[in-house]
Amino acid sequence: MRRRWILLCAVALVAVPIAFLVLPREEEAPATIPAALLPLPGGPEGYAGSAECRDCHPGEYRSWHRSYHRTMTQVVSEESVLADFDDVTLEHRGESFRLGRSNGVHRVTIGQPPDAIHLPLTLVTGSHHMQVFWMPAGHGNLQVGFPFTWLIEDRRWVPRHDTFIRDPESEPPFEFWNLACIRCHTTGGIPKPDQEAGVYRTEAVELGIACEACHGSAREHAALHRIGEPVLSDPVVRPADLPPQASAQVCGQCHSMKWFDRSEGWEHHGFRYRPGDDLEETTPVIRASRTEEQPWLQPVLDDNPDLLGDFFWPDGMIRVTGREYNGLLESECHTTGGMTCLDCHTMHKGDPDDQLRPTALGSTACTGCHEGYGEEHTRHRSGSPGSLCYNCHMPHTAYGILKAIRSHQIDSPSVVVEQATGRPNACNLCHTDRTLEWTALRLEEWFGQAVPALSRRERTVPAVPAIMLAGDAGQRALAAWALGHQDSRQASGDDWQAGVLSHALDDPYAAVRYIAGKSLGQLPGMAGFGTDFAGPPEERSRATSRALALWRNRRPPVSSRIPAPGFFGPDGYPLESVVRDLLRQQDRRPVRLRE
Repeated sequence: MRRRWILLCAVALVAVPIAFLVLPREEEAPATIPAALLPLPGGPEGYAGSAECRDCHPGEYRSWHRSYHRTMTQVVSEESVLADFDDVTLEHRGESFRLGRSNGVHRVTIGQPPDAIHLPLTLVTGSHHMQVFWMPAGHGNLQVGFPFTWLIEDRRWVPRHDTFIRDPESEPPFEFWNLACIRCHTTGGIPKPDQEAGVYRTEAVELGIACEACHGSAREHAALHRIGEPVLSDPVVRPADLPPQASAQVCGQCHSMKWFDRSEGWEHHGFRYRPGDDLEETTPVIRASRTEEQPWLQPVLDDNPDLLGDFFWPDGMIRVTGREYNGLLESECHTTGGMTCLDCHTMHKGDPDDQLRPTALGSTACTGCHEGYGEEHTRHRSGSPGSLCYNCHMPHTAYGILKAIRSHQIDSPSVVVEQATGRPNACNLCHTDRTLEWTALRLEEWFGQAVPALSRRERTVPAVPAIMLAGDAGQRALAAWALGHQDSRQASGDDWQAGVLSHALDDPYAAVRYIAGKSLGQLPGMAGFGTDFAGPPEERSRATSRALALWRNRRPPVSSRIPAPGFFGPDGYPLESVVRDLLRQQDRRPVRLRE
């Protein structure tokens, strides 16, 4: 049982008594959300809640209040819900889910009378890219995942399983908010399972990520300042004032792949880490490249041997989003240069969309330490995408929320590393029409990297289309994103990618189909092309044929630049025989990326 708790750091569900999974059956949907179904007010000693911060720190309170951290978890309400609940009926795996709302309560009816189950939806996660909903299960306030997700930009419901890179043949897991989400999606959350009573009595100081998640518990601080007494041992900290390691750990308490909590009984008393503490004392971060230095990890890997592959590339670099601290930990800029998350990000002085510091836009965050790195170093024209430090040293090699995300492990492009790990290098993610051989020759000429032995495919087929067609599902997702990105289209043209992306509209993984469809829409003449990535297989197959026909019929001018003659024909188009051959080689091994 103890090991089950440990595995929560990596697994989005945990085995619980079957009684917890029995949904309540009611004749009518509740008129209001019963308070007993929601996390209870409470939490560890010493917390005050963000309302206590507002009077003395109004500016910081306002900037936090407009952030997506605040809205990470909310009670379902008219204000928090962006999804359509107006008499919507959804079908999934032979079951019907009818959505509705009245008096501010959003509800779902599962199944058909007389056996229909009527439930209120209680919590919602997210407000930026998508919204995930939770509904009550069993007794107490256990929250189980609603099996559909609302995509905000697309304004549509899709099966929740389809928004992740998970084996499409696998059963969608039961996901429990009280265990898998509570640490990082609330402030001061305590799961509080009562095994004897068979209920959860979960508490939280605050839903969402509030002031005390980053600054520490503030009840004493607020009380003493209110009466004008000096605070001799103030638990409240400013992350910017902490030493580099401790400062980065404030973000790392959530943005990392880690041991859930070493302290005995955390599920009953809460998590021990507080901002300013040493995170490693209670919540050591997994270093996939140094497992021999982390003996506590071995029992977990014995029980779950695929665990590291769900999160890391073979060389130990993190490959999923939400774990950026793992990347920072492996970067010399942090370990020897003192760089922290706050060198680039800020909660209170940046755009809520990405919370970048204004001083971190462009390459200024890097050139403050690395002076004199101009065109002679970048080998790209000033002002071009290739002149920006992070495009070469923090490329989009992590996956999450249906897109490619920048790596936060700062490294340099390497053909040898791509050969060893399958992770696409920065050069080819931009120059998507170029081969690995082309990249290897430039890295040799510019930086003295020896050209490795190269296969025929690496010498004749562009690297990104090769993994788009023949790679595993995670690689295909990154490649599909790169083929539509504006930087790569600027560097590689935009008249040929549809010949590759169209085939991904029938990919076995829904997430790959979604990304390919988005990228396809960025290409000339393809903006009006429509396809349902979550549609039935026969519809997806027809979508590929329609997209290819639309692309071939527009026949843009023949390109005079044919960079990879083993892949492009004399007219500048991908050779269909080569495309088909790569598709036959596609890596169909099941992939599960746990973002």
